[in-house]
Amino acid sequence: MALAIGFMLCGLTGCDPKHIRDEGWPTYLGNHGRNHFSALSQIDTTNVQSLRVAWTYHSGDTGQVQCNPLIIDGRLYGVTASNYLFALDAATGEELWQFVPERTGPSNVNRGVAYWRKGDRQQLMYAFQSWLYAVDPESGLPIPTFGDNGRVSLRSGLGEAAADKFVASTTPGTIFNDLIIMPIRVSEGVDAAPGFIQAFNVITGALEWVFRTIPGPGEWGFDTWPAGAHENPVIGGANNWAGMALDEERGIVYVPTGSAAFDFYGGNRKGQNLFANSLLALRAATGEYVWHYQMVHHDVWDRDLPAPPNLVTLTIDGKKVDAVAQVTKSGHVFVFDREDGTPIFPIDEVPVPASTLPGEETWPTQPIPRLPQPFARQVLHREDINTFAAGRDSILRIYDNANKGLYHPLELNQTILFPGADGGAEWGGAAVDTDGIMYVNSNEMAWLFSLSPRIPAKSGGVITGQQLYTAHCATCHQADFSGSPASGYPGLRGLKEKMSRTEIATLIAAGKGMMPGFAQINKREQQAIIGYLFGEEKTEVVSANQEEVPEVPYTFNGYNKFLDGAGYPAISPPWGTLTAIDLNAGQHIWQIPLGEHSELTARGIPITGTENYGGPIVTAGGLLFIAATRDNMFRAFDRKTGRLLWDYELPAAGFATPATYSIAGKQYVVIACGGTKLGTRGGDSYVAFALP
Repeated sequence: MALAIGFMLCGLTGCDPKHIRDEGWPTYLGNHGRNHFSALSQIDTTNVQSLRVAWTYHSGDTGQVQCNPLIIDGRLYGVTASNYLFALDAATGEELWQFVPERTGPSNVNRGVAYWRKGDRQQLMYAFQSWLYAVDPESGLPIPTFGDNGRVSLRSGLGEAAADKFVASTTPGTIFNDLIIMPIRVSEGVDAAPGFIQAFNVITGALEWVFRTIPGPGEWGFDTWPAGAHENPVIGGANNWAGMALDEERGIVYVPTGSAAFDFYGGNRKGQNLFANSLLALRAATGEYVWHYQMVHHDVWDRDLPAPPNLVTLTIDGKKVDAVAQVTKSGHVFVFDREDGTPIFPIDEVPVPASTLPGEETWPTQPIPRLPQPFARQVLHREDINTFAAGRDSILRIYDNANKGLYHPLELNQTILFPGADGGAEWGGAAVDTDGIMYVNSNEMAWLFSLSPRIPAKSGGVITGQQLYTAHCATCHQADFSGSPASGYPGLRGLKEKMSRTEIATLIAAGKGMMPGFAQINKREQQAIIGYLFGEEKTEVVSANQEEVPEVPYTFNGYNKFLDGAGYPAISPPWGTLTAIDLNAGQHIWQIPLGEHSELTARGIPITGTENYGGPIVTAGGLLFIAATRDNMFRAFDRKTGRLLWDYELPAAGFATPATYSIAGKQYVVIACGGTKLGTRGGDSYVAFALP
């Protein structure tokens, strides 16, 4: 009997590969609860130091790759930097096929695909530009009976106002029965499409239901907007771009939404603005409203909910409670009863500063949960300015002259947003184990935000390439073309030597990476902008056919990180963290810096952490795997203590969430390595690791 028990334990712990059953990674982030968790345990705290590269796949198109791949029936499905779909043999990394859709230009970053199976029928659901495709997993070809020869438009349920506006998807849809519920990305300016939630039939491509996140008359939340907001072409957004979680048993999909657009001024959308910045619970079959909680009222800070929520079962006062936990850019975790939205821990409506901008009416309070404790710092004091910062006196002057504090509204003067525009939590989201312990990586970066008065174009006049560039491009790429590489926005100097006019025009129209497309800029305007970029002696002028937007009298001055003269964060470390939180009690278990600037460590400075993008996974082997950092490292930690057990330098930074799976008795861990972001070197690889 003892021998039999020994064999059983051996099979559970992975000491004999013959007893490890094959297990995939069948959905985005591992399961519909989006918990980044695997029951595999062959790789554990005692042997992780022996991990070796098992295979490497090169796609050939360098750039950001943020994909969390799927592994199903021994095949790995992922996307490349150009968002081309591919299939690999997951045991060897050998490419089986690659699908390159019909395209009109560059594509946005995509974080993965969805998979549907019914009987003998199966298909991949994959977004490219403004289209949703159904692709045969065996051949890599579109399924012609789906929609229009294999694809449907992601604008299908958004109304006529979205016909010429930027719409894409950067996150896989959620499958429920024969439906796929799709996240979409829209512009964040006055040209934003509405961000309604749409469900499509996976077999036919038909639009099955739409939930209007900017409500119309008679719909819940209509009175939280001005009366005509639902018909105002200048008001858009309130979209889900981060993805969703699904409770299959209850048939409820949990949908986190982003801010209403224009992101940074809401004088034309006075009110709380439901259902922007909300966690929505909807009937997955019909889109029927169940409950909601709004985490930012009348957002003017770009405080989108950045990641799918986690579905967890907690022990509260001795009772099991099915809960949903949502991480935020502000570094908070909101936890609710999954059934009715009752907060698990008290949430206070805290008074915040009022706006002084003419026309703006910010909401007087914002919700702050008492527990769990925030996983990112909430307040910056003068003594928090980095003591070894280059140009510290200048940084202190910026700090002294800036607006500061929780939810301080944007003004013409600079406002310090902390945590910054990318969190706190970012799109990588959090992992949760079966004990209700959450693991979340966080950025500790302050940003400088401000507004300027808008100078509207006058109907019937002329507008120059410089004016068009200033209106559409200078926010990110700066008036002098210098960009802000440290903030993720490349400079445009010398562009004439790098790209043709056709390439630039295509990029303006379609977007690339995380840059949205500007479909509203016509061909003559495109050429005027390009002429200005190329420094041509005669700057082309075009008739001003853009409508004035008097109701939005301000423009945003760009996403600018608060950096010192050497390009490091102006604030004291840590600059990136990894935190374990017991969601049962709302308390931290451990917190460590995540990532390293080796040149600072060499100077005797303790490990600072770095900015990080992409999430962790946790396993039954007691491990937490995460890349995410700008130092190109892939790391494994003891999930109980936060102790570093293993690390490996990747060929390029892994700004993605890894996946783990087993084939023929061997467990693998795979990570996409595209780099490029944060000024890191570019890459084109997926790297898989296994024990020898």
